[in-house]
Amino acid sequence: MNNPLRPIYLDYNGTTPHDPEVIAAMRPYLETEFGNPSSSHWYGIGPRRAVETARRQVAGLIGCLPEEIVFTSGGTESNNHAIKSAARLMRDKGRHIITSRVEHPAVLEVCGFLEKEGFAVTYLPVDPTGRVEAQAVKNAICSDTILISIMHANNEVGTIEPIKEIAAAARQENILVHTDAAQSAGKIPVNVDDLGVSLLSIAGHKLYAPKGVGALYIRKSLHLEPFCHGAGQESGRRAGTENVLEIAGLGKACEIAAQNLKSTAAHMAELRDHLQAGLTETIDPVRVNGHLTHRLPNTLSVSFCGLEANRILEEIGLEVAASAGAACHADTVSVSHVLEAMDLEQNCAKGTLRFSTGRMTTKDEIERALEVVTVAVKRLQADA
Repeated sequence: MNNPLRPIYLDYNGTTPHDPEVIAAMRPYLETEFGNPSSSHWYGIGPRRAVETARRQVAGLIGCLPEEIVFTSGGTESNNHAIKSAARLMRDKGRHIITSRVEHPAVLEVCGFLEKEGFAVTYLPVDPTGRVEAQAVKNAICSDTILISIMHANNEVGTIEPIKEIAAAARQENILVHTDAAQSAGKIPVNVDDLGVSLLSIAGHKLYAPKGVGALYIRKSLHLEPFCHGAGQESGRRAGTENVLEIAGLGKACEIAAQNLKSTAAHMAELRDHLQAGLTETIDPVRVNGHLTHRLPNTLSVSFCGLEANRILEEIGLEVAASAGAACHADTVSVSHVLEAMDLEQNCAKGTLRFSTGRMTTKDEIERALEVVTVAVKRLQADA
């Protein structure tokens, strides 16, 4: 990623570049293997095998059966399908859903939609590190509770949620658990049996695969209604001709992530920690957000108290690409719902940036980014 003509890229939580091996895996389905995987003739064989290979590769990353994987258009669709379909499946048992105040909009907006359909939703608070207390989930469970949807790791501050403990409590009450693993898959171990979840969402473009492809894990014993009706692809669970090109890319990306999980995490964490140490040692005041132990290895959320994030980004934009709040939000800088839920004081929240390292990040890039950000912040502080 080190290109002198482009800013240093430190927004891997927003999206990732395509891994060269992913591009190579996709190329045949762009150039020669154009067949419909549902076709019974020769041209359908290669694409059909590619889809099933990818299904095994995705399953291998999260420790499930290949038949428990449904390919989608991305994390948003996976979340929509999981939450809406699970709620409708279980509505004869009850109409209460539990989630948290720090979820991605692809979960919060779905819950809001279901409220209009008559479901009741409890939005749990988080502690100052952005973590949901497992006991708070237990306390929120009632006889009408049918579904809990808590993200595995937060996209803004990187805090990892206690999904295993939450799922254990839910299992005792026969409550389904969904987790949005868009940010965690490929960065930390994600195993559906270890976590104890029934549904799990993956987004391809967060782990070096293309945008527009994702996957949803649906536990084999769970029979959800189809999200898209038609010719019966994906075992009747999501109709429509498969996006073979990107599915092949997602599969390869998951295979690479599984093979290199420890080394990649160590690389990202080393660079993240170097950037954090440099910023906290040279700038005052500065605040690190999120849990310092239960945190993604690549994510650094820092608040430059007394400054505005958009002004900092303007100063560093030609040399460093970072994010003010969640990448999916609008261009205007406002206090994100995550920082509000963490009760971060406004003076610091408004000056919050997210830096996220990746597989391609280099030590030289971190050194240069540290220099650029430090100079910019100190200049803005002097002018304040």
